[in-house]
Amino acid sequence: MKTLKDFNFENKKAIIRVDFNVPLNDKFEVTDATRIEAAKSTIIQILEGGGSCVLMSHLGRPKGKQDEFSLRHIVDEITTIIGVKVKFVDDCVGAKAEEAVANLENGEVLLLENLRFYTEEEKGDVAFAKQLSKLGDIYVNDAFGTAHRAHASTTIIAQFFEGNKCFGNLLAREIESIDKVLNNSEKPVLAILGGAKVSSKITVIENILDKVDHLIIGGGMSFTFVKAQGGKIGNSICEDDKMELALEILKQAKAKNVQVHIPVDVVAADDFSNDANTQICDVDKIPDGWEGVDAGPKSRVIFDEVVNKCKTILWNGPLGVFEMESFAAGTIALGHSIDKATKNGAFSLVGGGDSVAAVKQFGFAEKVSYVSTGGGAMLEMLEGKTLPGIEAILK
Repeated sequence: MKTLKDFNFENKKAIIRVDFNVPLNDKFEVTDATRIEAAKSTIIQILEGGGSCVLMSHLGRPKGKQDEFSLRHIVDEITTIIGVKVKFVDDCVGAKAEEAVANLENGEVLLLENLRFYTEEEKGDVAFAKQLSKLGDIYVNDAFGTAHRAHASTTIIAQFFEGNKCFGNLLAREIESIDKVLNNSEKPVLAILGGAKVSSKITVIENILDKVDHLIIGGGMSFTFVKAQGGKIGNSICEDDKMELALEILKQAKAKNVQVHIPVDVVAADDFSNDANTQICDVDKIPDGWEGVDAGPKSRVIFDEVVNKCKTILWNGPLGVFEMESFAAGTIALGHSIDKATKNGAFSLVGGGDSVAAVKQFGFAEKVSYVSTGGGAMLEMLEGKTLPGIEAILK
């Protein structure tokens, strides 16, 4: 796996695919700069090695060239974070972009305009990728969040950099962290899968059953398993068409000696609202008109015991509707359990949009071993797929 350390960047221009698809408010201010901060070490390492950086990214889903999606809005934020003045060019291919790159000195950083202003980017157009390739001597992919897309800038461009392409620090860390969970883990290994739907996690579950010793199934998806086993779940979310599959997963887990842990009790609410009436129920005895919205107190104690006997922990998906304060206790308790296990030497990887939002919201981001920056990309790696953006560098 080629990384930055395999190259001498002196007098070289590195064209770096970053993922600066960051949220902006109505004043075009960045409201969460995590993705920019994540790219900092790669940019600084190349500059300190005597090179210059040409940054390319997408932002949002523009329909053609739309100013609200211009990357010029985030130039000042990038400058503040990396501590180097960032130049900007309002195109990403063609004469204007090429001239801006030609004028770039060692130690300087240039940000190209939004790649998705061109439909060729998402189509994986070879001619467009070739134009992009003229803007650098070495191609660095540091965008894990888009590594599962075979777009021009994430995958196709790599063919024009035979022997001169590598992973940036962020993408290398992502690959190593997921590989540590899937292939080089210290046992016992625990996967915690939450969120609303079983259907979105089926292939993940099937792929990791051979790698884990314990599986905690929480959140909305747990009710499909409960109902499939004859439990009463009231008005709780459930995928009736996936109940047979849920039973099959439990059967497979038993055959592979994987212990599956489903909540034994829940916080139930009579309305999907922070101000709803609530009660604690056994998970399989939720009254009609009530729905499970969080893991109950007994479940939290059981999950804490499971977490703290494991040495490798993957967390993907919350245990309840944590966005509502009244239903966040289960997810917060799980965060504390993983924090404790990590302090005691376990390796903990958190990934997936909702889990990442939860660990940030409740202050656990610095207390786990690694927080992944890519939701869809991480899920596909956990499913056992080779991501096109990764494969293009390894070729």
